[in-house]
Amino acid sequence: MQEIQYKQRNSVAYVTLNRPEAMNAFNYNLLMELGLVVEGIRIDPEIRAVVFTGSGNRAFSVGADLKERKLLTEAQVRRNLNKIGDVFTMIDQLPQPTIAVINGFAFGGGMELALACDFRIAANEAVMGLTETGLAIIPGAGGTQRLPRLIGEAKALELILTARRLTAEEALDYGLLTQRAPADLLDEVADAFVDSLLVNGPIALQQAKFAIKQGMNADLQTGLAIERKAYEMTLPTEDRIEALNAFAEKRKPKFKGR
Repeated sequence: MQEIQYKQRNSVAYVTLNRPEAMNAFNYNLLMELGLVVEGIRIDPEIRAVVFTGSGNRAFSVGADLKERKLLTEAQVRRNLNKIGDVFTMIDQLPQPTIAVINGFAFGGGMELALACDFRIAANEAVMGLTETGLAIIPGAGGTQRLPRLIGEAKALELILTARRLTAEEALDYGLLTQRAPADLLDEVADAFVDSLLVNGPIALQQAKFAIKQGMNADLQTGLAIERKAYEMTLPTEDRIEALNAFAEKRKPKFKGR
């Protein structure tokens, strides 16, 4: 791995886009490496949360590598488009909670990666947007679908059709961000948010995420049935019994993810 940095601390996976000289733009090699890392995370039962960020202090990711793009054939552009869409869908469908820590510019595909995550925490100085229409293309890695589901159709149309760039404060107002923080406190704030997830039952987190994600694409009655099935998945777990015992004993539970 050269263009993705990966580390695991306790039960949290940290995935860093590692092309700071290109503002962490996506070339094909980076997408291939990212896909391999995400697949490994998906099947690792020890990982309970995933943080995505960019290396350096300038950019989360500015999207597709336009220098590479200029040299590609139309078939190769289609290959890259399919790959980035597939990888971001894999991220969207990870069972673990995912957090994008936006440490700088997040444009185009970079913003689409953030949208594929469950939560987005940005530095106050960050600037972000789906800017593709300014390049005579459209968001092609999920932006036209995930953004309106997050902030509503009218706001999504506005941001995509104007290719508007938002400050972190504006993005928070639009409902794009979970939190924002000063750059020097960004990691600390992100870690605190991750900790607020990890104190809860790991299986419950995954089942709650599954119920919400699947239910959003279904009618209410189907969604309620999905919720019931997801709840039933938590019933035979050791963690559920541990939570009851901890409550009775007035102590914090020690969850094991089983």
